[in-house]
Amino acid sequence: MAHGKKLVIVESPTKMKSIQGYLGDGYEVLSSVGHIRDLADRKAIPAELKKTSVGKYSIDIENGFAPFYVESDRGKKTVAELKRALKTSDELLLATDEDREGEAIAWHLLEALKPKVPVRRMVFHEITKDAIQAAVGNTRELDLDLVDAQETRRILDRLYGWDVSPVLWLKVQQGLSAGRVQSAATRLVVDRERERMAFVSASYWDVQAHAAKQSDAFGIQLVRLAGAAIARGGDFDDRGALKKAVVILDEARARALAEEVAAVGAATVTALESKPGTRRPYAPFTTSTMQQEAGRKLSMSAKQAMSVAQRLYEKGFITYMRTDSVALSTQAVQAAREQAVQLYGPKAVPLNPRVYKSKSKNAQEAHEAIRPSGEHFRTPSSVSGSLDRDEQRLYDLIWKRTVASQMSDATYETTTVTLAVTLSEEVAEFTASGTVYTFKGFLEAYEEGRDEKRSDADKQNDQALPQLAVGDILAVRDVEPKGHATTPKPRYTEASLVKALEEKGIGRPSTFASIIDTILGRGYVTKRGQALVPSWIAFSVVRLLEQHFTELVDYDFTAGLEDDLDAIARGEQKRVDWLKEFYFGSEGHTGLRNIVENVGEIDARELNSTRIADNVTLRIGRYGPYLEIVDPTAAPDATPRRVNIPEDLAPDELTAAKAQELIDAPVAGDRVLGENPENGRLIVVKDGRYGPYVQEELPADEPTPDAAGETTAVEATAVTAEDEAAGGAAAGPATKKPAAKKAAAKKPAKTAAPKPRTASLFASMSVDTIDIDTALRLLSLPRVLGADPETGEVITAQNGRYGPYLKKGADSRSLDAEQQLFDITLEEALERYKLPKYGAKRASSALKEFEADPVSGKAIKLRDGRFGPYVTDGETNATVPRGEDAMAVDFARAVQLLADKRAKGPAPKRRPVAKKATTRKPAAKKK
Repeated sequence: MAHGKKLVIVESPTKMKSIQGYLGDGYEVLSSVGHIRDLADRKAIPAELKKTSVGKYSIDIENGFAPFYVESDRGKKTVAELKRALKTSDELLLATDEDREGEAIAWHLLEALKPKVPVRRMVFHEITKDAIQAAVGNTRELDLDLVDAQETRRILDRLYGWDVSPVLWLKVQQGLSAGRVQSAATRLVVDRERERMAFVSASYWDVQAHAAKQSDAFGIQLVRLAGAAIARGGDFDDRGALKKAVVILDEARARALAEEVAAVGAATVTALESKPGTRRPYAPFTTSTMQQEAGRKLSMSAKQAMSVAQRLYEKGFITYMRTDSVALSTQAVQAAREQAVQLYGPKAVPLNPRVYKSKSKNAQEAHEAIRPSGEHFRTPSSVSGSLDRDEQRLYDLIWKRTVASQMSDATYETTTVTLAVTLSEEVAEFTASGTVYTFKGFLEAYEEGRDEKRSDADKQNDQALPQLAVGDILAVRDVEPKGHATTPKPRYTEASLVKALEEKGIGRPSTFASIIDTILGRGYVTKRGQALVPSWIAFSVVRLLEQHFTELVDYDFTAGLEDDLDAIARGEQKRVDWLKEFYFGSEGHTGLRNIVENVGEIDARELNSTRIADNVTLRIGRYGPYLEIVDPTAAPDATPRRVNIPEDLAPDELTAAKAQELIDAPVAGDRVLGENPENGRLIVVKDGRYGPYVQEELPADEPTPDAAGETTAVEATAVTAEDEAAGGAAAGPATKKPAAKKAAAKKPAKTAAPKPRTASLFASMSVDTIDIDTALRLLSLPRVLGADPETGEVITAQNGRYGPYLKKGADSRSLDAEQQLFDITLEEALERYKLPKYGAKRASSALKEFEADPVSGKAIKLRDGRFGPYVTDGETNATVPRGEDAMAVDFARAVQLLADKRAKGPAPKRRPVAKKATTRKPAAKKK
């Protein structure tokens, strides 16, 4: 029986306590912990639906694209708890986030809970007492158009990913994925690298000097010679050709000019030009601009910025962080103006408040901009004790941006001076410019960061100039010729990629962080400093999609899909009609199914090859990229030579000259140590892709397997495909194309070739100093220590992926050092097995201890585990990435690692083969 309480369901558990306090005892606040259900994995499909489209996609394509949802294990527990709470409530308030995702979560809750009490949709954009209490009194109905838009997006991404990804598995590499947005983002990064690879640098020279009026000196630059303009970086195109008629100075000419100018030593002011200018403040933050600025100014990844913003929102310090809007509420405008006047004086704000208009077409998602919460903003200094370092830095950025957005324009004056130096045969003209701010306005509070500039012409000269007049004669000194070379466009950073995605209309601002995280996680892109560098695998994937799925990776087509989803959210299009057109096609649109079914023949070898020089080709093998060198003088059936490519070599750095350098370089550490006295085989030390190792060479009549390998069409039944909208991996369809089955059936099974024995060098060993005896000891591993007298099980010392360890049956114990593999005795090993699992390391105290995690409220500890160092709050464990110094991890980094692990969710469970067999038996009996 109901007791008069109102049940409020929010998304995140961290919101519960604050909101409960604001609402009081008449309410019970619980959390759905995000989504409670999703499209089913293949294994969760009932047997009777396995052979239908539901079995392939979890979507009933023949019946209105009806999705087949299932509750997750966590979702089932959550729903059970919510149902128990609902029994004692007389009203249900769905208070999930006010965006498509939040609206969909609310709808799924209704579907699962089936409440018999009144239901209202409660929305708020900041977690403050006033906002929460106002939200309770201003509820609305569930917006089914927003739900339709989110469901359409989910279905669209499932169809796209599960139809296209298997082609990548067959023709490029297993484990890859394609996606509506991630593929377009990958193509952007690859296209930029292609531009860099095609770029032809042009060189030019100029003359720079200093002009001085008494003690005031400023920099000047040669711009004209005998009235003709001198070449600058912007005068060349990307092929190194001039775009207009200018004079190109070479080194000899520039040095001669510099000597002559220095000999004259004086210049006359021939022209002065002053222009006033105005700069307007920047609009308040949207999701996209916040991610960009956090990247530029705070060196945060898009994912990290969103994680920190989420914490600030849930703690009640900022408004909702997923928004396309730049608008501020009346109270926010007033708060910003008040603080600007308080801090910078009455002239800091204009007479009338500034109004910013959102570019978003979807008014339902055009919430307020990201700003400090409340009617009166808290200054960064006043909240420093309540926030961790990253939260403090991001709050400071949001506060400054918001306050500056309501401040006055900055005014300035730019002065350009032209000076003439009369030489023996011509006149050399130099210029200098300087900008002076006459009123700083909003710049007192904030100035937006900038992406990397491409050339000197892009950089403003903000030096101060002295008072000058036409006719003044100035001293010229420090004359110096300068050589320059044009540079290609800079690689994307996370900030500039977010900007490009937004400009092209690809994805939504709330998904940019997960898009970048996906292409990094898939290995399509790696980070070099802040720059995003595509892998060669990304080149193969993009090449395949461009050649065979042209429409699906077209930027305009991808952006058009976003517009269509917005139209569905606004109720202007119907979900089912749109999905039919997208999947089955219509006039002017081929349709996904038709594209996939008519993909044609794909030459995997050609797809994974890039010509570097006439006889040098880059290929993608089973173990990564390598160079294949064909000797034109060799026999036609001769095996081409193969050369590994350094992992840190970016695609645009692999020029023909660099390839030849790799070919000519001696193979590091590839030397013969001696013979194995037991069988006469040579023992060689090599420096491989994964570090140095020793190998026992096989005789010529015992061919080794192809180490480099070639990409072949392989069965893809056990590979997973990523569903972008779900933000994680889900089990992919275990299907192959009929053509692939046919080919597999005809192909005879290969006989396994013998493999040479190999062993990695210890960390303390070097390829230059290792001897034959040490190599033979390494190859003798694993070492048998003896049998356990109690159980009779043999104990061995082995070197594994995570370091040296002991093995006894299924039980293992870590060793402290690699040398123990050779030194440890059976008695010492037995003593180790008497210790608790993982030895003294696990029983010992934490390496470091930190304060409480802001999400769980529990103390964070840095521990050393079986698989390396990790941080934990007792609920979530996050491994410290390889290569990162564990002892350098501080509180902020520990919090971020835990937040990233929570965002990624639990790893998908793999079903053992034995269990699959048992699930079939009952079905057979019933039949």
